[in-house]
Amino acid sequence: MSAFAVPHDPLRPPPSPGLGRGIALALLAHGLLLLGLTAGLNWRSQIEPAIEAELWAAVPVAAAPREETPPPETQPEPPKPVPEPPRPDPSIEQQQRLQEQREAEIAAEREKKKKLEDKKRAEEEAERKQREQELKEKKAREERLKAEKEKKEEQARQEKAKQEKLDKAKQEKAKQDAKKAEAALEKQRQENLRRIQGMAGASGAPNATGTALQSAGPSSSYAGRIKARIRPNIIYSDSGLGNPVAEAELRVAPDGNIISSRLLKSSGDSEWDKAVLRAIEKTETLPRDVDGRVPPHLIIRFQPRE
Repeated sequence: MSAFAVPHDPLRPPPSPGLGRGIALALLAHGLLLLGLTAGLNWRSQIEPAIEAELWAAVPVAAAPREETPPPETQPEPPKPVPEPPRPDPSIEQQQRLQEQREAEIAAEREKKKKLEDKKRAEEEAERKQREQELKEKKAREERLKAEKEKKEEQARQEKAKQEKLDKAKQEKAKQDAKKAEAALEKQRQENLRRIQGMAGASGAPNATGTALQSAGPSSSYAGRIKARIRPNIIYSDSGLGNPVAEAELRVAPDGNIISSRLLKSSGDSEWDKAVLRAIEKTETLPRDVDGRVPPHLIIRFQPRE
């Protein structure tokens, strides 16, 4: 081992054995392959095809007379050979076919690309129309919401104005009621003052507690006088089953004429009730009270045995 040799690193992978030999063999094989292909192409282009043909007739035919050769001095000049057209090179045909195939592939690729572009444009157009439709719908929705909001605000303003009007009307009514109450109180106060001022001319008894100048109700003996006027007109066969009480209500004119009468409370004896009502209708007129007046409304109790 040389003193200047680099020691082998145990962690580095060992070099591949025979790497240079393998590369050389690969290059040699490729060179031989190229030579073989070149020789084959040259052989095909230089060898002319051999064509042979035999003509046979179906029926025997005599041969034509042989052509006599004219003397040399008169022999026509032989025709010049017509050059054969150049035969197409197979490599050129292959290149043409490859070129045509390539052009067909390019055309197909262009057609495919065009279709893809048309499809992409159609999709973009559809997306654009969809976006426009969405924008229109969004705008319509916003306008509808705005209109609804404005309508609600208008309704709220109308309700507020209506409520303010009602509140104002209530306040006015309250003021009017307060004025009416004050006027009623003032009227009552004035009446009380007039009543107090007119007590000097009152006609009541010394122990009377009323405030009017004269009593408005009937006297204590007036009910007996009315019964005395009505009772003679009662026609009733006493059954002796008790002493039922019938209450009758009378409406009387200022001159004492009975306007109407009705049974206010039944006695339980229908015959006695009917007899009392018939007697009131038959009486027609009631007597005046001690003060010369007739009360307009009377309630009188009637019993068979009083």
